[in-house]
Amino acid sequence: MSKQFKVLLIAITVFAVISDSMLLPFYPTFFSAVFNISDPAYVGTYLAASCFVVMVCFPIWACISKYMHVLPLLVYSQIAAGIFSLSSFFANDLSWFWFTSMAMFAFKASYLLVYPYLMSLEAKTNHVTTIATLSVVVHFGAILGAVAGGVVLSALPAKAAFLIMALSDFTQVLVCAYLIKLAPSKQQPEPVVASARLATRWPIYQLGIVMLCFYFSAFLIRPFFAAYWQSMSDNANIVLASMVFSIPAFMALFALCFDQWRQRKNTKPINLLIVFVLIITGVALQASPAYLVVIAGRCLFGLSLFIIIVRLDLLLYQVSTPDKYAEDFSKVSFCQSLGVLLASYGAGLLVRGYGLVMPFWVAAAGLTLSALCLWLLSKQTKRHVYSAYQGATSRAQ
Repeated sequence: MSKQFKVLLIAITVFAVISDSMLLPFYPTFFSAVFNISDPAYVGTYLAASCFVVMVCFPIWACISKYMHVLPLLVYSQIAAGIFSLSSFFANDLSWFWFTSMAMFAFKASYLLVYPYLMSLEAKTNHVTTIATLSVVVHFGAILGAVAGGVVLSALPAKAAFLIMALSDFTQVLVCAYLIKLAPSKQQPEPVVASARLATRWPIYQLGIVMLCFYFSAFLIRPFFAAYWQSMSDNANIVLASMVFSIPAFMALFALCFDQWRQRKNTKPINLLIVFVLIITGVALQASPAYLVVIAGRCLFGLSLFIIIVRLDLLLYQVSTPDKYAEDFSKVSFCQSLGVLLASYGAGLLVRGYGLVMPFWVAAAGLTLSALCLWLLSKQTKRHVYSAYQGATSRAQ
């Protein structure tokens, strides 16, 4: 795989993440401005529905990819996504907007195939670095998306965001069309090691349980964080809110640099359960009414979030094999999306019933449960799950 091919594959992810993140912190503002709907539970229901569509459709795309190469598949699916993005921009009826935007999410879900496709072309020894790089790319895509969304909502009609989404979709089509010419010849799959770790699919489902609980907890604070920050401040600047929302992405870059330094020094990685303690503390600090404490909690949350996501993703590729990457990734992605779905819907109910602070406390409790699940699984299936990361890290170093 050439460097140009890899960079362009990552660029597809960047375009997709930026466009998907534009309205993510601002859907309460969007629905209030466009459809005069201010019910938090309604916004939470919409976000949950979008997560459900992605959750259901991605395994379908993964199944189709068994019979059709990923790149041509992405060309067709992103053309459809762009068309439905334009339709969402022109939709004035609420029911029609729901249909077009959900159809848009259904076709956008196909870009998730880029992740396992890229990993299948990488050597096992490069997995740690590639996963960390992709995670930083996703975080910084969220930064640009959130800032772009704040600028759009402050300077343009709210629905203009869907025009930018359509432009991103059609850009991805052009990149994929070019990549088809550069695609490497089909590589021979790596030999499958005859071990219990690779011979059973059970570790994938165990990892999915941890992912479900973790993603529910981590994403519970996301839908209404911008509204929470604005409620704390006399100056409800939407661009400033988007910047504070994006702090975890900056911390992801710091974490990546630290991880590169740690690997050069050949130091042992911090215990994953300790990282869970840090992220729980970060979430609890964000419930404070003091600006600086919230920012400190946001920084700690972002740093810990990056470390946990990278390690859990690495576990997936250590208990899977290249020929099963797309299939196993779709299973884990289903659990992740289900967690985000439940978080999106639950956040709306919590905010409507108990205010903007309650999601932080529920998230802290959920992360505690996630750590407990990981600990129990590490005790019951130590060879399959928890030790897989430790062994992979030592080999990568």
